[in-house]
Amino acid sequence: MDFQAIATNLLEAEETRKAIEPLTSTYPNLTVEDAYRIQLAGVEMRLKQGRRVIGKKIGLTSKAMQDLLGVKEPDYGHLLDNMLLLEGEPCRREDFIWPRVEGELAFVLKDTLKGPGVTIADVFRATEGVMPAIEIVDSRIRDWKISLADTIADNASSARFVLGSRMVPIKDLDLRLLGMVLEKNGEVVSTGTGAAVWGHPAAAVAWLANKLAAFDIALEAGEIVLSGAITAAVDAAAGDVFTVSFYGLGTLNLRFI
Repeated sequence: MDFQAIATNLLEAEETRKAIEPLTSTYPNLTVEDAYRIQLAGVEMRLKQGRRVIGKKIGLTSKAMQDLLGVKEPDYGHLLDNMLLLEGEPCRREDFIWPRVEGELAFVLKDTLKGPGVTIADVFRATEGVMPAIEIVDSRIRDWKISLADTIADNASSARFVLGSRMVPIKDLDLRLLGMVLEKNGEVVSTGTGAAVWGHPAAAVAWLANKLAAFDIALEAGEIVLSGAITAAVDAAAGDVFTVSFYGLGTLNLRFI
């Protein structure tokens, strides 16, 4: 199996906005380990294009999504500098294949975290603060017909994200009970609390630090970590306006054009 060639196909699908067939259909023996190697090959290609890794994202943190894909742990992807949108900056629908929006908590690290053995307490000590975030996910796999290996190879379906303007020290928040409301065009579409994310958003970050240790990768000081969707992703179209509100963290808007 040519990991480099598969990564190239995914990159071309992203650039042309033309989805490809599920990798697990084309390569029935594709494993999760293979998929992470494909993801890393794709990241390396982007770095050679001048991109820069500014953080990581965690996906499949909710039990409902894990049950849907038949898995028992989250997955992760890389955040690159060209994925970050400024607050208030409109997002072009034409830049994506099938975009979906999620509300999340973003951790901003002041110290490096490297597994194995990272705990929730370590995450608290290493975190500068927490910010509200909106993630836009998109799949380069046709019609979102993904298995776990498909989404991992596709950089965990990462596309764009936007951060709120307020950062709060982690010690000042009860992340498990922190409430979130997601609105689309002025109507509430979902609500949830931080406990929906792997039981505790910091537990998801600890999982990530330990998972990355297998690839000798650390969560570096200064990186942003998106800890996972609190509620289900919502489809986005041109003209849609999304609002995510977190108790104690403020409100964040995203407009598609």
